[in-house]
Amino acid sequence: MSKYNISREFFPFSHFTPPISERFLAMAVPHMKTPSTVYRDKFVVTVRYEITSYDGEPIECFLMSPKGIGGDAPCLIYIHGGGFVLPAAGYHYKNAMRYAREIGCRVVFVNYRLAPAHPHPVFFEDCYAAMCWAYDHADALGMDSACIGIGGDSAGATLAVGVCMMARDRSHPVKFVFQMLPYPYLDARNESASCKTYTDTPMWNSSLSSRIAPMTRADRSRPDYVYYSPVEADSFADLPPAYIETAEFDCLHDDGILYAEQLRAAGIAVTLNETRGTMHGFDIVQHAKTTKAALAARIAFMKTRFDETGKGKN
Repeated sequence: MSKYNISREFFPFSHFTPPISERFLAMAVPHMKTPSTVYRDKFVVTVRYEITSYDGEPIECFLMSPKGIGGDAPCLIYIHGGGFVLPAAGYHYKNAMRYAREIGCRVVFVNYRLAPAHPHPVFFEDCYAAMCWAYDHADALGMDSACIGIGGDSAGATLAVGVCMMARDRSHPVKFVFQMLPYPYLDARNESASCKTYTDTPMWNSSLSSRIAPMTRADRSRPDYVYYSPVEADSFADLPPAYIETAEFDCLHDDGILYAEQLRAAGIAVTLNETRGTMHGFDIVQHAKTTKAALAARIAFMKTRFDETGKGKN
């Protein structure tokens, strides 16, 4: 029985912690494939693309589109979590397809390269390259380049925020209409109160965060390190409005709270959703009422932002 008051609706994952190690990753990652169901959905058409990243290497992206959607559609760039070392899981694909279907947008799903084989900053540059590809090919892909949002869960949220900051700092013309961040990892110092409290929580904990850090080889002396630990940035100006969702029994809980405070201090609108009875990655249990409510809140936020942006153009 768990010592934390995590809702029973998340069993058995409320009692599971991934055995993260380089040996485990070497055995497990090659067997974690994209589920074939992404190509068999009744309502969403998925097309695989292989694009070229910043260093000339190929990376995989999926374009998920609701059936019958027209051109000039809004676009969500979605970046999956997994501690920078794990591929997307089945629920990541399910969530992305649901976003496409219920929002009425296209989703660019990025399968960036993973540590430890591809250390920092490769995964950031891959996601930035995917954003540039989507923006540059918006017309051909049926997207509105003025109506692009970005989101990601956990380490995917780090990457989403990092891409927002990279686009700002590199003067890219994209203007994201939102950043959507469920249970984000945003403070690599690993010293918050929630990190000190939740050292052994299921699904993720600060002990695992400490184990991941050497695998990413993120170097604090690099100027681009700030994208890996966004709350340490000097400026939060010119970042998009944010939806930030926290899990109660999560070492990363305080990351989301701190980032929300920093954005608000910079005059950026924030919608903060603090879920209760939850652990990190709780939406892996798709049928749970709390998961359904959280997904509905994410979708409502994104749909509103897309709608407001669309109205602003007319």
